[in-house]
Amino acid sequence: MANIRSGAATDVGKIRRRNEDSVLAGAGVFAVADGMGGHAAGDVASRIAVEALQRLDESSGPSGVAPLDVRDAIVQANADILAAAAADPAAQGGMGTTAAGLCLGIVDGDECFVVFNVGDSRVYRYAADTLEQLTVDHVAPEAVTLRRGVITRALGTDPGPRPDLWVRTAEAGERYLVCSDGLPLEVPDAEIASVLATCEDPSQAAEELVRRAVLAGGRDNVTVVVVDYQP
Repeated sequence: MANIRSGAATDVGKIRRRNEDSVLAGAGVFAVADGMGGHAAGDVASRIAVEALQRLDESSGPSGVAPLDVRDAIVQANADILAAAAADPAAQGGMGTTAAGLCLGIVDGDECFVVFNVGDSRVYRYAADTLEQLTVDHVAPEAVTLRRGVITRALGTDPGPRPDLWVRTAEAGERYLVCSDGLPLEVPDAEIASVLATCEDPSQAAEELVRRAVLAGGRDNVTVVVVDYQP
């Protein structure tokens, strides 16, 4: 399998009292989950989602993760969140979280990344001096111009949400960014690209992006994973 380097960073920001984001930087699975504001125990929901994806990472074999495995892990995460909400009287208002990330695997003999998303956390690809958003935000169209919207898909719902999945052939030298919406809320794409271009170490890049988001306002929790791929 490929040589993967990754780094992660998170911060509560300047406004929120607690950090409802959870993060995973595993051997081949990388994810961010953002507990939804206004829902009881959003931090618990995000942690449950990441735990399901961590089990996927730990159970993956030499061929990595298959797309259907990713879908099944997200389905299981949704079921686990519903069960936790039902068991906790304090969470009667429901638990909700976004989830986005990428998983290393092999499809038709080629090493690839399976990119997934539910909600408005994002996955970007940076290569050849170009930053490309790979995921599509699941927010109500009328709210897009406000930069913060009503999320139309989230984990913790019944029936469960349909995750978006994309399979991309892995390419040498590419860099991926997984983040909660607290990063693009504060830092424009051009500045994100500049940090990814100049910070060679993925841990330093993640920490710098989080630092800039907090300095720019820190209106939400902000969590970042940076993943570098070399075959």
